[in-house]
Amino acid sequence: MSEPLLLDPQFLSRLETLSLRTRRIVRSGMRGERRSATLGRGVEFADYRGYQPGDDYRYIDWNIYSRLDRLFVKLFSEEEEINVHLLLDRSRSMAFPPASSGTPSKLRYAAQVAAAIGTIGLVNMDRVSAAAFDRQVGDVFGPARGRSQTFQLFRFLGALGPGGGSDLAAVMREYVHQTRRRGLLVLLSDLLIPEGVEEGLKLARARHFDLFVVHILSDEDLAPPLAGELRLIDCETGHAVEVTADGAALRAFARARDRYLSGLEQFCLRHGIDYLRATTTIPLADLVLRYLRVGGLIT
Repeated sequence: MSEPLLLDPQFLSRLETLSLRTRRIVRSGMRGERRSATLGRGVEFADYRGYQPGDDYRYIDWNIYSRLDRLFVKLFSEEEEINVHLLLDRSRSMAFPPASSGTPSKLRYAAQVAAAIGTIGLVNMDRVSAAAFDRQVGDVFGPARGRSQTFQLFRFLGALGPGGGSDLAAVMREYVHQTRRRGLLVLLSDLLIPEGVEEGLKLARARHFDLFVVHILSDEDLAPPLAGELRLIDCETGHAVEVTADGAALRAFARARDRYLSGLEQFCLRHGIDYLRATTTIPLADLVLRYLRVGGLIT
């Protein structure tokens, strides 16, 4: 039986009213159809700021000067395209939970989130690319522009299957050096990477990408339903460990989990990286239409 559609038509229609937001100035030769947060000499008034030596006198608001006896210049929002990079983790751990669980695997969920973000970009004439990775960058889609490319993006994302182990630092080193167009980079991953994630994230920031991390986990990742004497095998490395999953062990796991998640959030905060954690049981519409809005990725 074939896989269901990544996104249902009713949800797709709701995405067409949204646009992506980036904090950084996007340098591009082509203007898109959406207004960015870049302030300059554009087409729509945005704000005022105090006059500074060298500012163009044509943008001074003389009405304010007549009332306050102070010089203010007008700022405008410019229309620019965003270069959108969707980077999906397809390592073996992303295949969990299995289809029999009744919830999508982390990989399937990541593909759906990427499809939604990519649709918003394509509808607004942003330049959208997508790539899957495990220990290296694999299949790549785009860059593409325009709503006519939505089906091709969905076909690419829907065909992704799990790979092997994961190495975020090696992947980021490869991706940021081969990518000429900087812009918004959305990383979708469970971040269960033996070598850690900090080096890879810092590489992307050092190359001036506007980085947004969507940390996708299953409920079982956060609270594994384990009990008794067990032999646990890492699905990516093959490393095995003997454990006794009693109350003390599960409490120790919970403390380590909380330290890891808190440390990850603090790291992203310190390095100017937007971060959102979600589980595969959160309805896709809620994640995109509520949480990604609150997180500042879409508007």
